[in-house]
Amino acid sequence: MLRLLVLILILANGVYYAWSEGMLRSAGFAPVQQQEPQRLTQQLKPDALRVLSKQEFKRVEVQVQADLVPKECLLAGPFDDTQAGVLRRALESALVPGTWQLEPVLVPERWIVYMGKFASLEGLAKKKEELLAMRLTPHSLSNPALEIGLTLGAFDNQDAANAELARLNLRGIRTAKVVLEYPAGQQTQLKFPALTNELKLHLNDIKAAMAGKSLRNCN
Repeated sequence: MLRLLVLILILANGVYYAWSEGMLRSAGFAPVQQQEPQRLTQQLKPDALRVLSKQEFKRVEVQVQADLVPKECLLAGPFDDTQAGVLRRALESALVPGTWQLEPVLVPERWIVYMGKFASLEGLAKKKEELLAMRLTPHSLSNPALEIGLTLGAFDNQDAANAELARLNLRGIRTAKVVLEYPAGQQTQLKFPALTNELKLHLNDIKAAMAGKSLRNCN
């Protein structure tokens, strides 16, 4: 009896092995095959995995946190060659490399309604007060060669500047004239492609080198 039981167990194991290995498939007996080829595309590549050291993990963590910080793209300019040289030295001294860019930019000619040259800064200040009393807004110049003076408007062509001068004459402005502040040509603009709040704290360090230019949104 015992021999028969052992023989039955051996036979059962043999049949199970043959079934599990698909040897009985031709007879209609075989396990159901699991076919999910999409799983192959979802597999991680073990040969591409690498365990990071503590220092490497810290660098990655810092980079991820930096990527999450809100950033703003700002521009300033244009600057002529002399102004750009002064600005570059200030940027290199005050800010981290890679946080700013000085880019060439093609600018159109710029005509202005000009008042000047004044004999002194006191004369300039007095004229500004007179203009403000007339509800006119004087602006600073971008061309140092025209100092000491001010502008009542800037335009891309002479005709537009002449039209503005005619309008101002009707309001009692008699000593202004139209002049070419800059001819068309290549100048330089300052760009902060990803300005963070932390970086903004250092902008005062370059303010003196900005030639009176203000930052504006890249858009």
